[in-house]
Order: sequence, then structure tokens, then C-alpha cells
Amino acid sequence: MKELIEYIARSLVDDPTQVSVNQEQSAGKSRIELRVAKEDMGRVIGKNGRVANSMRVLLRVAAAREGKQASLDVMEPR
Repeated sequence: MKELIEYIARSLVDDPTQVSVNQEQSAGKSRIELRVAKEDMGRVIGKNGRVANSMRVLLRVAAAREGKQASLDVMEPR
């Protein structure tokens, strides 16, 4: 699941080297944090959050196929 989000994010941004994906697991749930360069935040979030929500839907479907739950958080750049 981490690889899916990383692949999508790297495809969207101008600077794929700045993409960072961390995955935390607890009690059958996965929490995935996505960080990108400040300049690429708009591309990852999209207009009215549509791109980010689409990534969340794809992540939930992939997790459901494995019998798990997952959530995606797009984090502020450092």
C-alpha cells in the first residue's frame, strides 16, 4: 500500500526526489503519511482536495482487498 501511494505521488509532482511516504501499523490499521515539496502540495491535494481524496479511495480499495484498513494523511512540508 505504501508503494501505491509513493508511485502515485511521484507521478504527480515536479520533484519526485522530495516525496516521502511513511507507514505506521497498529491493530490491523495502517496510517500512511505523505510528504512532498511545498511547491508540489497543490498538485497532490488538487482542486477542492479531489486528487488527495482519489488517492484515499484507491488506498482504501487496495487495503480492503487485503482485508485491512488504511488511511492517508498529506502532511505539511518541513
